[in-house]
Amino acid sequence: MTASQANEPRVPHPDPYQAMVMQCVAYRDGHRIGEVELEQVREVLSSRNTFVWLGLREPNHTLLDKIQAEFGLHELAIEDTRSAHQRPKLEEYGESLFLVLQTAQIYQGGVRLGETHLFVGARFLVTVRHGSSVSYHRVRERCESMPQNLAKGPGFALYALMDFIVDNYVPVVDTLEDRLERLEADIFRHHLNRETLEQLYELKRELLVIRNATAPLLDICTQLMRFHEDIVPREIEFYFRDIYDHVRRVNQAINSMLEMLTSAMQVHLALVTVGQNEIVKRLAGWGAILAIPTMLFSLYGMNFRHMPELEIAMAYPLLLGGVVFFCSLIYWRLRKSGWL
Repeated sequence: MTASQANEPRVPHPDPYQAMVMQCVAYRDGHRIGEVELEQVREVLSSRNTFVWLGLREPNHTLLDKIQAEFGLHELAIEDTRSAHQRPKLEEYGESLFLVLQTAQIYQGGVRLGETHLFVGARFLVTVRHGSSVSYHRVRERCESMPQNLAKGPGFALYALMDFIVDNYVPVVDTLEDRLERLEADIFRHHLNRETLEQLYELKRELLVIRNATAPLLDICTQLMRFHEDIVPREIEFYFRDIYDHVRRVNQAINSMLEMLTSAMQVHLALVTVGQNEIVKRLAGWGAILAIPTMLFSLYGMNFRHMPELEIAMAYPLLLGGVVFFCSLIYWRLRKSGWL
């Protein structure tokens, strides 16, 4: 190495995981110590009253392998995180828990789902975000503003994340409820078309997607309240009871909208049927009116030689008058009965 090369400033090697690691922070007694490098995680975890909160975004296989080694995570849980597209669930692997939660938000008028995978132990919390999901930076700030609660360990941070995810379901459900009200208004204004029916089916599909994402949270909250005291201490169980209550209200709102949506679809189809019946009634009424002149005038098309009325001078005006009279009489009766 030449002298000039030795004097050149060293360019730091870029962190290959920088784009995927959101934050890796250590906490002691509920207070933030500082950010931690992945290589220092084991050393930090060995300290008393300390836990690590690591946030990842779309990690690759290499980073997941490193996280598995540093935190001692089970290979089956890591495999689920690699593939993503998992259903909401809670699984226990030794001394740690693996949770899959689905996030939801409104994007360009439609519901977009994402996934958050959580690895929770007595000394760590690892979150892995996949797909569409808002940042959890505000959740971390909220927890850090309450060190007395954060001192209870990763269980409180887990509660804060789950509560944030559940709260984000509320504006999504409100948006879908507004869409349902607009579609109901269109239906009862007789704006009946194929597009309305397609929107009803699309709304029902999105409601079912949201229900499939929220319904398993009831069982997850129940398990966290009844078991896993090493991660969820007794003094924070009531926090998860609060999440359970929020999820139940969201599910009730979704189920109510599904019932209303089913009724709206039935009303839509019933109104279409009524409209078709009205058209058929009108066509049948005009058919009855036109049947009289059709029958009479068809007789004159037979070209018989001996037709007595041909010798009567007033036969033609009388025939036309009779046709007009009887047609008017039938029209009046049908009009009175509501067919026309």
